[in-house]
Amino acid sequence: MLNRRTLLAQAAGFAAAGVFAGKASAKSLPGIEMAAMRGSIDATEIGVQPGAVDDQSKAFARMLAEASDRDQPVFLPPGTYLVSNLKLPARVRLSGVPGATRIVYGGNGHLMMAEQAEHIELTGLVFDGSNRWLADYAQGLLDLRRVAHLTIDNCQVTGSGKNGLALEHAVGRIGRCDISGAADAGIYSIEAGGLEISGNSVSDCANGGILVHRWQAAEDGTIVSGNRVQRIGARSGGTGQNGN
Repeated sequence: MLNRRTLLAQAAGFAAAGVFAGKASAKSLPGIEMAAMRGSIDATEIGVQPGAVDDQSKAFARMLAEASDRDQPVFLPPGTYLVSNLKLPARVRLSGVPGATRIVYGGNGHLMMAEQAEHIELTGLVFDGSNRWLADYAQGLLDLRRVAHLTIDNCQVTGSGKNGLALEHAVGRIGRCDISGAADAGIYSIEAGGLEISGNSVSDCANGGILVHRWQAAEDGTIVSGNRVQRIGARSGGTGQNGN
């Protein structure tokens, strides 16, 4: 017959074993599963695969629509995703591994556009335009219009056939991004409503670094600070810039 002391010892042993097993299983989970545990949607379960040779635009669009409907973030594991002509839904929270998760434009239109979005958050992603042609209706590789809350953080935007980031009536923050190789400006913002552009590196763009405009004279509250802008051309006139 087991006495009380023996029962307590066995219970403590089982509890310790459970804690150890839990830690071991958590460490063994790949990154995408860990992200899913934190509430993110597993992109691979919706058919989006890193490194796939074929264009993944349809699967990518389904993934973003489902995430928007569920109001959940999506984590993209490292790899290359070839996509084109994506219209972003009302709510997008998309993140990846900085420098390793690459969204590459496949051509024939635009990469990503948004119109009247509630919340767009892009973090730790590389957007590569591959210097491909962009349609006349697209103002930039990322063309984001009338976004109530915008965050683009720790991203790279490279090789755009027009502006790198084209923003219209955007409210939010662009920070810690590396924007290079745009055929026009690195960041082009018009009619912003309280936009912060800070801590970015903009380089090797052919027609402007960071351009903030309004159609009519007014205060828009845009703050531009702490950016590094270098090797900028002025294809449409002006002086360009080479420095900070």
